[in-house]
Amino acid sequence: METASLQAKSQSMVTLDEIRAAAARIALIAVKTPLVRAPFRGVAGRGTGREIWLKAESLQPVGAFKVRGAANKILQLTPAQIARGVITYSSGNHAQGVAYVAREVGAKAVIVMPANAPAVKRAATLALGAEIVDVGVASSERLAMAEQLVREHGYVVVPPYDDEQIIAGQATCGLEIAKALPDLDLVVAPVSGGGLLSGVAAAVKQLQPRVKVFGIEPELAGDTAESFRTGRIVTWPAELTSRTIADGLRTQSVGERNFAHIQMFVDGIVTVSEAEIRAAMRAIVTTTRLVAEPSGAVAAAGLLFHEHELPAYRRAVAVVSGGNVDPALLAEVLTAKGE
Repeated sequence: METASLQAKSQSMVTLDEIRAAAARIALIAVKTPLVRAPFRGVAGRGTGREIWLKAESLQPVGAFKVRGAANKILQLTPAQIARGVITYSSGNHAQGVAYVAREVGAKAVIVMPANAPAVKRAATLALGAEIVDVGVASSERLAMAEQLVREHGYVVVPPYDDEQIIAGQATCGLEIAKALPDLDLVVAPVSGGGLLSGVAAAVKQLQPRVKVFGIEPELAGDTAESFRTGRIVTWPAELTSRTIADGLRTQSVGERNFAHIQMFVDGIVTVSEAEIRAAMRAIVTTTRLVAEPSGAVAAAGLLFHEHELPAYRRAVAVVSGGNVDPALLAEVLTAKGE
């Protein structure tokens, strides 16, 4: 019975053919981002001393990986659906991805955004021509408002993570990693709703089954880590997940499709502290000259400060998922003393 259940679940996973098709589909919109060597040895008195590469998704046109999934979803809409306009619910990076791709295809974009979204992400979304609808901080409020607007206006929903086409789009990041480093041992990626981690893991594991894949999550928003540990999706209240500086990782629960992929392809999930996230931001800037927003630095924080919870490796990749950080926050993090 357990074997039959596993086989049924595997049949619903995003396939390599779907991921490769997504890569071809989004080629003129999303960038094939570089892998940047990060010699972190000795950073903050710690560091692994091993070979670490950063997948620089901060160099995407909207400054984050989200454009991959948004492009794969929107580019498969019919002309009639494009004419209806698209809608999503996002704290910022997915909002920009949807707005960017919608502008490319001539579709109206409506974004339901929480009141605590960073000003830099809100401004960038508006600059791309999207209409913003404000709600409270809970991800459930965003979803409810989006559903209401769909009923009223007939918009097509472009989900932030819980969707096969979104997962396949984000998986193109993992496809690039696996192709670039065939002798890889470990890949770590941020996780919240699970779009990036589920996609990256699906691609990497289907191409290189021996490679270990781990998710990294803020301990102040550790719902996915708890879900992985207990084997069922756990929801955390917004007042807990909103505490983390990593604004892109404040989703209250992992998506159902994403969790199925995570259970199938991911080897573990590690949580990191706020101080470790800040230290990783500084290490990335000083070591590679790449700018990572807090959410984008989470994976590197896992490698730098939690090697005892990760498998032994010689070569690892940490996905820098985005670089859309408020300049004042970046300055504060870079000049902080005593952390």
